[in-house]
Amino acid sequence: MHPCSEFILGGQRSGKSRCGEQRAADWLAAQPGHRAVLLATAIGGDDEMRARIRRHQADRAERVPAMALDEVRHDLAGAIRRHSALDCLVLVDCLTLWLTQWLMPLEGEPVEDTRWLAVLADLDAALLAAPGPVVLVSNEIGLGLAPMSREARRYVDALGRLHQRVAARCPQVTLMVAGLEMTVKSAVKR
Repeated sequence: MHPCSEFILGGQRSGKSRCGEQRAADWLAAQPGHRAVLLATAIGGDDEMRARIRRHQADRAERVPAMALDEVRHDLAGAIRRHSALDCLVLVDCLTLWLTQWLMPLEGEPVEDTRWLAVLADLDAALLAAPGPVVLVSNEIGLGLAPMSREARRYVDALGRLHQRVAARCPQVTLMVAGLEMTVKSAVKR
């Protein structure tokens, strides 16, 4: 299995997180001794978001109780390096919120372009070097109109470039629509 095994995209409430969790559950069931870890990138900046995170945690604990959790704000590449192993599936949920920490943080200034390019290169290197499977989840938000603000346009453009980069690394790319899986790219027969 290729280290960066699948990239799962979809809109809000499309079923993309559940699809990623199912990949982890299937991995855990496939062989005794398999492990899985979720690299969660959400930050509870307000009451509604904190409640949403608690709901996700409860649902996930019910669906995939054996999956470990590591909350990652910035160093996604480092977390992939720490957890990736031949017997461990790493589930990243999600790239969209991870990018938000860099380009539109709740506190502090957005990262400069030069630093962001270095972060992307580090992620790319971590994905290429990962000895075990990595499943990445992200929101597809680039299907609508161009945003009005410069900051929002920068974010949408950066997310589109990030998606292209990750999709190029993964042999399997899945688009979730209304809870249904649509294969965008496949090097593996299901």
